[in-house]
Amino acid sequence: MGVYNNISEIIGQTPVLRLNGFMNKYQLNSDIVAKLEYFNPNHSAKDRTALGMINAAEQSGELTPDITLVERTSGNTGIGLAAIAAARGYKFRVYINDFASGERTTVMKAFGAEVVPFSTVAGFKQALEEANGDYIASTRWLKQNVIDQQQGVLFTGQLENQANPLIHYQTTGPEIWQQTSGKVDIVIATVGTGGTLSGVGRFLKEQNPAIKLIAVEPGKNSIRNRDNPEAKTITGIHSISDMTPELTPGAMNRALFDEIFAVETEQAVAAAREVAITDGILVGESSGAVLHAVTQLATRLDFQEKRIVVILPDSGLTYLSTGLFSD
Repeated sequence: MGVYNNISEIIGQTPVLRLNGFMNKYQLNSDIVAKLEYFNPNHSAKDRTALGMINAAEQSGELTPDITLVERTSGNTGIGLAAIAAARGYKFRVYINDFASGERTTVMKAFGAEVVPFSTVAGFKQALEEANGDYIASTRWLKQNVIDQQQGVLFTGQLENQANPLIHYQTTGPEIWQQTSGKVDIVIATVGTGGTLSGVGRFLKEQNPAIKLIAVEPGKNSIRNRDNPEAKTITGIHSISDMTPELTPGAMNRALFDEIFAVETEQAVAAAREVAITDGILVGESSGAVLHAVTQLATRLDFQEKRIVVILPDSGLTYLSTGLFSD
């Protein structure tokens, strides 16, 4: 393997693992294999997104040593950006939900990031209420009313940045195709920005148009809004079923998705706990959502005896303080 010179060089080439214990537990008649993205250096698929966006900004000339990178994130993209920014000598500022896990905030600060909780941003609470909790609308408000008013910054904008799906088209998709020797029938992944599934899906459908893409979103009881302000959400995934065209992220290509499947938070938590016991892998809530989805979908006649690739985006280590694995 040799000696690497930068953390960017060890992003990607994550393993694919057959979930034998999980399949046996649920008596599933499909071949379920997991793309374990927590093997990236900062334990999530968002390392790829961060790398793609920083590389693109450097190549375009927008990012220079005097520029501060800025992003709004639920955590993992911020961790990836903070790490790569530190390794390449850039400053990084992140705007983050107050309810994000303590581990995420601590890790970003360890990399030298400036962490700004939403509660400290004037006007953001009201903007979030007016947007009825919508992630995309509130992010656009933050960019227009806060970030665009600052000097010497570059908003990476993972929701709109085409470098987001592109890096998955260039790396994650080809890796899955190569690791499965082209034997893949269905891919299931959660949807946050839409970059992972859009990039992976575009590449795989170019190889075989018959491959189906399943997008996992939160169920209606797991969406925080004015009607359900105390909802326990699934970190990092967002509802897309009712998404209007003007609020569809630029990084997402919904036309590629063959089906959208909703999962509630308690179902995602249960599945994440289960796979830790059945297969010895520790994953987060969003990975749990994918795993619950496959237990339901794999029982359908059109999914049986198929190879299903589940993309598990992050590690359970950043959820320890949330009670994900508590009794």
